[in-house]
Amino acid sequence: MADNSTRHCISSFFLVGVPGLQDLHCWIGIPACLLFSLTLLGNSSIIVTVRLEPSLHQPMYFFLCMLAVNDVALASSTAPKMLGIFWLDAHWTDVDMCLAQMYFIHTFCIAESALLVAMAFDRYVAICMPLRYTTILTTPKVSKMGLAGVTRAVLLVLPGPLLIKRLPCYTQDVINHAYCEHMAVVKLASADTRVNRAYGISVALSVMVLDLGLIATSYIKILQAVFRLSSQNARSKALGTCAAHVCTILVSYTPALFSFLTHRIGKKVPPSVHIIFASSYLLVPPAVNPLVYGVKTRQIRDRVIGLFCPKRKISEN
Repeated sequence: MADNSTRHCISSFFLVGVPGLQDLHCWIGIPACLLFSLTLLGNSSIIVTVRLEPSLHQPMYFFLCMLAVNDVALASSTAPKMLGIFWLDAHWTDVDMCLAQMYFIHTFCIAESALLVAMAFDRYVAICMPLRYTTILTTPKVSKMGLAGVTRAVLLVLPGPLLIKRLPCYTQDVINHAYCEHMAVVKLASADTRVNRAYGISVALSVMVLDLGLIATSYIKILQAVFRLSSQNARSKALGTCAAHVCTILVSYTPALFSFLTHRIGKKVPPSVHIIFASSYLLVPPAVNPLVYGVKTRQIRDRVIGLFCPKRKISEN
């Protein structure tokens, strides 16, 4: 009875950080802080640039702004606690705070996936139906697509914390992770967690299969349209408009897929490797996305340079 009472009264979790590399936490915090700083600076620059430049008030850049806002929110829900663990030994977190972090992290991840689908659809319409682009992707429709992606994420993730709250007790309070991840928290419970595990797998698989399927379909249609063009220059230009989006997809989905598979079947993967990849999934894409679009998209690059170096812009003009 005493043991059960103790397990019921657990009110906080201990986040280990990176298991096996605790002595290097101080150094691991440096790239994490750098990535978080780049996320805030890069995405803020994108948002401000699109907001101030009327020529960028187009569906492609509206979606990019939504992605930038989501990336800032995703990194902000993760990085501060990570840095607290790495630099301040702030390992303990309240159970409710842990569930809240878990909820926001997974919500923003699913919302990001929906935005990547919307951006793929934008490229599909721009290349395959250029004459109807402005009538199909109007500003209200773009807003509705963004709202639909957020609504889907909110509703899909909401059962996660609620199902965890129904679990009666925990056998331990140590989470071998740098943040509160769904399966890492579920594994602590001493009760039957088959419903929680089934929910986690079904949501992850449904989102990944559906979104990647829609993105793949869009790009199959794009490639078919591009290869029907007679001019090599036109082909290169059309594919060039998709380069930044393809890079973003690879950066976002590769570590996510690795983390998902490791939790389920990667028993021989060292915990430190798994945690580093899982953390990279939340920190690297938000930091890299603005750089990718800044380098690959001339309009964004020129406006950002003009924003930070107005004298150079004047001299070039």
